[in-house]
Amino acid sequence: MLKSPAKRFIAAIVLLAGVVVTPLAQAHAHLESALPANQSVVETSPQQLGLSFSEGVEPSFSGVTLKDAAGKVITTGKATVDGVDNKKLFIPLSSPLASGKYRVEWHVVSVDGHKTQGHYEFNVK
Repeated sequence: MLKSPAKRFIAAIVLLAGVVVTPLAQAHAHLESALPANQSVVETSPQQLGLSFSEGVEPSFSGVTLKDAAGKVITTGKATVDGVDNKKLFIPLSSPLASGKYRVEWHVVSVDGHKTQGHYEFNVK
């Protein structure tokens, strides 16, 4: 056991640091689901992309880059969040997508200011 006051103090500090740091490490918006889903094949072009995150996101600092199989950037509309659930980000497509493979490269800033990014792919039949 910890007998000296100094050892007890150090142990208390380490425990307190663990309690404070653990929630901060989890305070990032992680992609939980997407429409079209990762690696999915859709019959027709979607009208918009829908991304759902683990926490609320700031639409002004969040968005996507949509690319076709050749790496060409596809024009999209401005990202918006759902009026009821700020964990849901929607990106309207400016025009229908042709058949092929697409890559969605997303970046978001969560409501607590943390930035995350990632990507996923889907196919249009």
